[in-house]
Amino acid sequence: MKTAEFDYHLPAELIAQTPIEPRDAARLMVVERASGQIAHRSFRDILELLRPGDILVVNDSRVMAGRLLARKPSGGQVELLLLRRLDERRWEALVGGRRVRPGSRLQLLAEGRPTEVRVLEALGEARRVIEFDRATDDGWLEQVGQVPLPPYIHVPLADRERYQTVYSRETGSAAAPTAGLHFTPELLLSLRARGVHIEYVTLHIGLDTFKPVTAEEVAQHTLHSEWASLSPEAARRINEARLAGGRVVAVGTTAVRTLETAALRSAGVAGSLRAASQLEVDVCPWRPVVAFESPTDLFIYPGFRFRVVDALLTNFHLPRSSLLMLVSAFAGQELIRRAYQAAIKQRYRFYSFGDAMLIL
Repeated sequence: MKTAEFDYHLPAELIAQTPIEPRDAARLMVVERASGQIAHRSFRDILELLRPGDILVVNDSRVMAGRLLARKPSGGQVELLLLRRLDERRWEALVGGRRVRPGSRLQLLAEGRPTEVRVLEALGEARRVIEFDRATDDGWLEQVGQVPLPPYIHVPLADRERYQTVYSRETGSAAAPTAGLHFTPELLLSLRARGVHIEYVTLHIGLDTFKPVTAEEVAQHTLHSEWASLSPEAARRINEARLAGGRVVAVGTTAVRTLETAALRSAGVAGSLRAASQLEVDVCPWRPVVAFESPTDLFIYPGFRFRVVDALLTNFHLPRSSLLMLVSAFAGQELIRRAYQAAIKQRYRFYSFGDAMLIL
């Protein structure tokens, strides 16, 4: 399968630069897989589209204030983007600057005092292992760091909480699970009152999730692992609601990958899931989910057999991205191609602060 099959042209003016107010005022494209029909609704209409007994599964990961500015002894500026915490002082990070090699020492100003950052190891491209001279688990990073926005957003964010979901609680992501940005507390309460179950998973998003796939063949792409978890209590409630006839509605591709990882674990797949995306692990069309807490490198693209997710709420994704491949695996390439063409024609807003799509 060629990566070029997931390319499309998007007019630049359709890239949303600011979040819509209020959050649930976004447009919602409704795509029905069985009939191929496409309808145009408001995001608030999700109250009518979800049924009592459905299970809405959201990713509660919170974006780190992980963009830091540092300087080299020569005075040159270096930008650090924290990706993954390794221990109380060491992080995996993207380092933007010339000749920042292992052994380099950088300085950043934090809480009025210099903080030293040492570059320990090069991981390829701009990835480095860095070490701060003090522990980073006491909250000072939240005070001095900035929340990183995607590179296609050029308008400064007035309120950095608008790049967080209203239910975010587990800090650890380098980017937001943007499908959840449309929910307000009032809308969530209304869904609960309607009888929709709301369950939480955690997947800490790395930047690889959003990077375009550069390999010519989709199967040649490597998706770096991201830390994910599903609690025993949430797994039990999801299984019980599913057995009672509810649909599992994943909010975002990260919730999909967490749930499908949990199903593959219940089917006996251990270790790396990189190859499991195309495996026929069992003949059962549905698998229960099991609790887990570990990295997942599950890469979902057309040919994958979904074992848990019945419906998907998602935003509109970048060309050639692993996210677009996942959505195409869920709904079919031709249907998603038509949906994206319709979204462009109808002037939907795209990407992180854009409109939403519900695939049923």
